[in-house]
Amino acid sequence: VQLQASGGGLVQPGGSLRLSCAASGSIFSINVMGWYRQAPGKQRELVAVIISGGSTNYADSVKGRFTISRDNAKNTVYLQMNSLKPEDTAVYYCNAEQVILRGETHPRYNYWGQGTQVTVSS
Repeated sequence: VQLQASGGGLVQPGGSLRLSCAASGSIFSINVMGWYRQAPGKQRELVAVIISGGSTNYADSVKGRFTISRDNAKNTVYLQMNSLKPEDTAVYYCNAEQVILRGETHPRYNYWGQGTQVTVSS
């Protein structure tokens, strides 16, 4: 299973970006998909997660500004980021957990994308 993230870039404060992450491989289902971020000198932190049924959870720092969504048929997760602030600058990583591969019944864990840089600066 590979996760390919895209959509990062440089944006001015108050601007918007949309991140995408597509999972590929012999996948039957993915229960949990999410986004994490890591700023220089800081620990990686949760940004948002979404369960296959649609339930979501957000870090307090992004509530009301970011929206996570997914397309289960495409094994793709999105992160719409609005009203971006300089403190949102980080490398953003997508994550997949409880992945069931075709022909298997037990879930697999801990899949990560390569990271995409988001820089918010004037």
